[in-house]
Parts: sequence; C-alpha cells; structure tokens
Amino acid sequence: MTARRTARSADCVEEAEETVKELRTALKNAGITLPTLRLDAASVAREVPRPLIELGRVSVETAARIAAALR
Repeated sequence: MTARRTARSADCVEEAEETVKELRTALKNAGITLPTLRLDAASVAREVPRPLIELGRVSVETAARIAAALR
C-alpha cells in the first residue's frame, strides 16, 4: 500500500471513530445508551478500509426512544 493510500485509509478510520464519538454523545444527551456502538472491525481491517458503524441490537423501548428523539 502506498504512503498516500495509507494516509487516506488512516484518515477514513479516524473520521469514522470521531463519528462514533459524536453519535454516542448525541444519544447520551437524548438519554439513550447503545452499549455495542462501535466500528465494525472487519470493515476497517480491509486493505482499503470502508468503515461501517455497528449500532448493535436494542430493546423495543430503546428503539422507541430513538424514534422519538429523531421526531
């Protein structure tokens, strides 16, 4: 992998990590916790990462609270 591609890949993963932090904070401010909120390890382990964010499974109550917060 070239140095340029490596730098872009690192930037891509850093941006995804920052997005996870922002989402976690926004959800916390709405009184919602998703304990499994994280980057999908397989999506960042590729030669050219394409990060996906895992939201995890939630209870019906949590899903309803997320829906209400989005409305």
